[in-house]
Amino acid sequence: MKNTKTRKLVEGALMIAIAYVLSYIKLFSMPLGGSVTLEMLPLIIMGLRNGPKWGCFTGFVHGLIQMVLGFSNVMYCPTLLTQIGCILLDYLLAYTALGLAGLIAKPFGEKRLAGAAVGTVVCGVLQFLCSFLSGFLVWGAYYDFTGLDLVAYSFTYNITYMAPNTILSVIVVLLLYKIVPKLFEAQNA
Repeated sequence: MKNTKTRKLVEGALMIAIAYVLSYIKLFSMPLGGSVTLEMLPLIIMGLRNGPKWGCFTGFVHGLIQMVLGFSNVMYCPTLLTQIGCILLDYLLAYTALGLAGLIAKPFGEKRLAGAAVGTVVCGVLQFLCSFLSGFLVWGAYYDFTGLDLVAYSFTYNITYMAPNTILSVIVVLLLYKIVPKLFEAQNA
């Protein structure tokens, strides 16, 4: 039992390291934050392999690391409440949600390829929702969007990079599943 926990901790640490490196390989970046990368992929794979407990834990730790390394972003928020919102929505909840892929894929049973694809899409949507909410609840208090519908702006801005992130991740998950199916085998608890 201890060896299994140790293996999952090591695997989680490796997935966090891979996600961190992938966060710097950007296909394009948005002017006010956000970019198209494959950063979410290792966190989703962790959730698919080890279930939501280990997947969410790994995503949470990755979110903490990203928050600490990008803490200057939090300091741009004008109030304590918006800083808390930024920490929760831009870092902790957004990355933790990626670990739910295994939970979402589970009802697909033997149709594991479909489950992996749907799990990736749903996790991408959850991460988008965090960014969307942050855009108008947190960052709307900072930026002057005079004359703009803040909800529409946040939706449009965040979908611009989150949709490609999710689509790219689904494509890579499907390719990896076809090429290396053992990568997605459930691990014993």
